[in-house]
Amino acid sequence: MDNQTIVRINNLRKLYGKNQVLHGIDLEITSGQIIGYIGPNGAGKSTTVKILCGLISDFEGDISIFGKDLRMETIEIKKQIGYIPENAILYESLTPLELMEFIGEIRGLILEDTRKKAEALMNIFEMKAHLNQRISTFSKGMRQKVLICSSLLHNPDLIFMDEPLSGLDANSVIMVKEMLMHLAKDGKTIFYSSHLMDVVEKISDRIILIDQGKVIADGSFAELNKLTKDESLEKMFTRLTGNTDHSEKAEAFINAFEK
Repeated sequence: MDNQTIVRINNLRKLYGKNQVLHGIDLEITSGQIIGYIGPNGAGKSTTVKILCGLISDFEGDISIFGKDLRMETIEIKKQIGYIPENAILYESLTPLELMEFIGEIRGLILEDTRKKAEALMNIFEMKAHLNQRISTFSKGMRQKVLICSSLLHNPDLIFMDEPLSGLDANSVIMVKEMLMHLAKDGKTIFYSSHLMDVVEKISDRIILIDQGKVIADGSFAELNKLTKDESLEKMFTRLTGNTDHSEKAEAFINAFEK
């Protein structure tokens, strides 16, 4: 699947009532890339991801994934994608193994294969000992690990991640970063939306910055760096989105406590 166009977006627009969130997004994404999709709060990042995952069907424009029309072949597309949101409702009365057996059955996986994959994935996160414990007893970080494992269970070709590191400890964050780079080398395509600029900068082959529902920058960090001359993605983000008064705001915040 290397170098094939996996996602093609043409003039994507989305309205919530009278509020237009996306203003004509045009993108082409090829296989084997890690796409860092960043922007300020309310820029339209999560809306874009949910549309591409088939969770929001009311949109304007055209989208094809794996050469299939998203509107016409949503179910077929969903078979080949994985989705890891920041927060997801898990079946808390189940154990991770029971949850993944359930997901595996929905995905059409062989039960024995599902169990082996579940054990292997949980072991990577040092969660094998918790495979048969109730999810209701888990911390936020433990639940996120279960969510990541269950989303990758069917070996998807395209993985959407919306703040996937929420609640994870430092070692798990490092492990996920390494895992993503290995998946990309294997030809998987990662669409990664996050506010963690240091992570996006380190793992992304291509960075797409949106602001107010429009793409305002698109390229590798090195390519974007030529435009702004900033030494970090965080400073680049600040400059391109026009929010350059963070120091003044922080000082004003501290001063508010001294009055």
